[in-house]
Amino acid sequence: MDLGLKGLNVLISGGSKGIGRRCADYFAQEGANVSICARDKATVDETVAHLTKSGVKALGHSVDVGNKDALEGWIAESAKALGGIDIIVPNVSALAVEDNEDAWRKEFEVDMLHTVRFVNAALPYLEKSKAPSVTIVSSVSGREIDFTGPAYGAFKAALIHYAHGMAFKLAPKMIRVNSVSPGNTYFKGGVWEYIENNLPDLFKEALRLNPTGRMATPEEVARGVVFLASPASSFTTGTNLVIDGALTRGVQY
Repeated sequence: MDLGLKGLNVLISGGSKGIGRRCADYFAQEGANVSICARDKATVDETVAHLTKSGVKALGHSVDVGNKDALEGWIAESAKALGGIDIIVPNVSALAVEDNEDAWRKEFEVDMLHTVRFVNAALPYLEKSKAPSVTIVSSVSGREIDFTGPAYGAFKAALIHYAHGMAFKLAPKMIRVNSVSPGNTYFKGGVWEYIENNLPDLFKEALRLNPTGRMATPEEVARGVVFLASPASSFTTGTNLVIDGALTRGVQY
């Protein structure tokens, strides 16, 4: 199936590892031009070098998405270099799972406010696109109570609500907005590898709770993100795609 992504311009925050990196890979393989940002310059540069092997335009910047000027600067520079913006994937999370005021501040500034700023800054470009879409990466922690702290779950839920509200608001402009809620996702250098090595009982419990007996791979989540973002999913907007191996028990209406 042709996803219709060839020649489109995609921006991904947190695009140098995990789900974001796999999204960048798949977009590039489908012929889309890709710009990523992440904090670590070395991994950004390595990712860009890899993406260019697909024969597309690829660029990246070292950005702290909690910094409004830096985030908006990356978006503007990417739009200029690529010739516009068609798709954005706000993907960064503070992963602040503690139960304290600092966690609330980090989750608001990184998960929530970075997403709002990303959408707002990209909107003038999306309005000019023939296939505009926003796909926000949230979490199943936004759907039900789990082991994470209250701030993490609260702002993941807020992202889902924000995506649905923006889908309704932007539908007359033909700009689609969706969210994806991954379950526990394991990859080298990720939070679950850390938990496996340092909190083995929690890791075993997480595996026990999932009826599949395993965690997702970044590739499995990224495929859902890329499809939702693509023109092949042109009438899908305002939805929250759960990719969790039947981990969560709640029914999504």
